[in-house]
Amino acid sequence: MASNGTKTEILPEEGKKNVLITSALPYVNNVPHLGNVIGSVLSADVFSRYCKARGHPTLFVCGTDEYGTATETKAIEENITPQQLCDKYNRIHKEVYDWFGIGFDHFGRTPTTEQTDIAQDIFTKLHENGYLEERTTTQPYCEQHKGFLADRFVEGECPLCGYADARGDQCDKCGHLLDPLDLKKPRCKLDGATPEARETKHVFILLDKLQEQVSSWSAKSHADGVWSENGINITNAWLKEGLKPRGITRDLKWGTAVPLPGYDDKVLYVWFDACIGYVSITATYTKHWEKWWRNPENVELYQFMGKDNVPFHTVVFPCSQLGTGEKWTMLNTLSTTEYLNYEGGKFSKSRGIGVFGTSAKETGVAPDVWRYFLLMRRPETSDTEFQWDGFIAANNNELVANFGNFVNRILKYVNSANYDSVIPSPPKAGEVAEEVQQSLSQHVKEANELLRKYREEMDAVHLKAGLFAARELSSLGNKLLQDNRLDNSLFQNERPRCDAVVYTAINHVHLLASVIAPYLPATTQAILEQLQAELLIIPDTWEASSIAPGHKIGKAQHLFKTIKPEKEKEWRELFGGDELKKQKEADAAKKAARKADKDRKKAKKAADKGQVGVEDAEKDGVQTEAKAGDALEEVTEGTKQVSLQTS
Repeated sequence: MASNGTKTEILPEEGKKNVLITSALPYVNNVPHLGNVIGSVLSADVFSRYCKARGHPTLFVCGTDEYGTATETKAIEENITPQQLCDKYNRIHKEVYDWFGIGFDHFGRTPTTEQTDIAQDIFTKLHENGYLEERTTTQPYCEQHKGFLADRFVEGECPLCGYADARGDQCDKCGHLLDPLDLKKPRCKLDGATPEARETKHVFILLDKLQEQVSSWSAKSHADGVWSENGINITNAWLKEGLKPRGITRDLKWGTAVPLPGYDDKVLYVWFDACIGYVSITATYTKHWEKWWRNPENVELYQFMGKDNVPFHTVVFPCSQLGTGEKWTMLNTLSTTEYLNYEGGKFSKSRGIGVFGTSAKETGVAPDVWRYFLLMRRPETSDTEFQWDGFIAANNNELVANFGNFVNRILKYVNSANYDSVIPSPPKAGEVAEEVQQSLSQHVKEANELLRKYREEMDAVHLKAGLFAARELSSLGNKLLQDNRLDNSLFQNERPRCDAVVYTAINHVHLLASVIAPYLPATTQAILEQLQAELLIIPDTWEASSIAPGHKIGKAQHLFKTIKPEKEKEWRELFGGDELKKQKEADAAKKAARKADKDRKKAKKAADKGQVGVEDAEKDGVQTEAKAGDALEEVTEGTKQVSLQTS
């Protein structure tokens, strides 16, 4: 039994393809948006489900990354302790991922005894092997609140690209790692004071001494495994530039304690021990964690992340593993993504722009629809866009009209009085025309070709291409029904042919349910319930015989709902941010002002003709105009304030 006492532990099995999957540990101090979801956890979930559908022993772990400067900063902003902050956001993250149907085998946290033990053990081994060194460094110190500032507590202008809001550890615009003392116009994130440089001691990992080892490992890893192109390029750029010693301790309280005397007021730097979190989270899942993490002969490690996390997984963590001199399961396949943008801009929680994990459910659209569209827009080689018109079109034109139509049409046909929900026996040789038999054989052949293509794409972790193949398989099912004109006439006039088509189509639905299971798990479950069948392990060759003659299916139900076109405008306004709302209010005020002016002129004209008193008419017109003017002035002022805040 697993440590939680509810499930059998997933462990590697001798002689099988054992797959260990991680998705980048999300920072605990925020709410994930759609780009975060597709960038790591959803992509990893799809591959995990695929591996399990192929029958491979597979363990998928993730958890919240809770240590470090970002957590301390956020806790100060919210006036709570780091632990309280972590408890709050860990729960939010888990709720978001549960709603999206992310099937972690274990979702853990980094502040654990296991994390402390494993991280300190790696640190100690690196120290014993001569890969750590104590150095006196100069770091920013804030006189205002009397403390050294960790990198993320310092903000300023990037010395390389000029970005005004670069962090002390990394510039979000150009992506370069930085030293906080290199920033131009530096400021303390907590109080805005200008920090001064002071000396302090820290431990450095000598990455330069490990460069030859990690370069050899990297070349072999992406030759033997599968690495995304951007992952290879980012790693090679680091290696080409030459690795340099990096500090792995920081002046913080919230983190893993440094196992050296004289370091009581310091902790391990989060970018050193965050990746160790994968190991410790596995250790909180099973006491046999070493069967996964110290078993390179029998375990393949697949890691999913956004491109900004690449160096920590392909350079820093592998250097830490290699530097211990011990046996480790190391990265085999690296799947990285570019960025998903929102309607031509970026997601912004503070400005209310874009869909975040906690707000997707507000649309009333099922999680599988979100999964489908995000995976169709997965930014595998370049940035992609989330757009509402595309979202609605994908639901209506692909999920409803293709997948949903095929499954519902054939299941409703079998539910009818013709078959009374019972699968017919396929006709024997000679009972149907030769051309009919040939066409059905051709259908099975084409389905197997798509299945082969699907498996190849999925094995290579080309998740978007795999979904394209699944969509083609559904289209092929629709074509089978259309080519044979499946209706009552076919049943009455060509019963053997009708039986053959129904038998093949039902088995095609069974195969389709397995193929889309990694992408649309709730939809697959609905199909299996309607088929009254178990999930089919994705086969090497499909023989169209997994559901036997005489099997009785359940009642057909629609898998997807059509989204009305007018929802596009509603959702764009709902998730468009404060500026869009202010602009809408400003437009309404201008419209009211124009109407007031028109009414005033109309009233004055009527008064001139003697239909109403001139004084009353002008009074009414002035009052209406004044109200509209006040509204316009109020909205205009609000718009100015928003512009000033966001400029």
